Amino acid sequence: MTLDPTRLGNVMWRCLSGSHAHLAEGVGAARRYQRGFSPLLGFADPENPDFSGLDGCTQSGEQFYCAEWTGDVPPGWRLLQEATMLRMVDTGALAISPEGAEAPVWRALTAVDAEAALALALKMRPGPFGPRTLELGDYLGIFDNDALVAMAGERMQAGPWREISGVCTAPGYGGRGLAVTLMKELMRRQRSRGEGTFLHVMSSNTVARRLYEGLGFRAAAEVTVRVIERL
Repeated sequence: MTLDPTRLGNVMWRCLSGSHAHLAEGVGAARRYQRGFSPLLGFADPENPDFSGLDGCTQSGEQFYCAEWTGDVPPGWRLLQEATMLRMVDTGALAISPEGAEAPVWRALTAVDAEAALALALKMRPGPFGPRTLELGDYLGIFDNDALVAMAGERMQAGPWREISGVCTAPGYGGRGLAVTLMKELMRRQRSRGEGTFLHVMSSNTVARRLYEGLGFRAAAEVTVRVIERL
């Protein structure tokens, strides 16, 4: 099956109003994940976002990530950060080994690992992450004794496309291929389900971009990403 990466446009809205609608809040043309999940916003029209749809489900001091919006910041909100990120898709160029063929050994992350996963995400900053993010899909981790030292998982979903997110490795454990092992397993699972794989990476993160290109990913789009705060 050939999947069209152009259908990944406005992926946050498509996810929050579609496959993850049961985990979202907001009315009309705006949605957010419920508290505890990744702090993402989606708008039906990101060029003209309707922030009024978030009035009843956001509080002063909450910070969110939103994409594909570059217009004026509305009253009651302030812009904290603006950058660009690449949306990359798996071309299928990399052959993936059968399950269990990759080393080192990983295991699925569950609710009991939420605190450790959040701590690793806060330290390594792979992107927006919350204490309930593990509930959004399959998350895998590699441990050194009882310490979580690498993880990766699935976050957004838009139709047949599934995102890999939260990819990070603890200090002192880089260069061992830990994150690559986890990503290959997630890619294997998604391919077996007939899904396309996509991910996001900051445009300035050339190291991560080269890693993903080595796994067969290519850039499908470059979009604006903003961090905003409710006043």
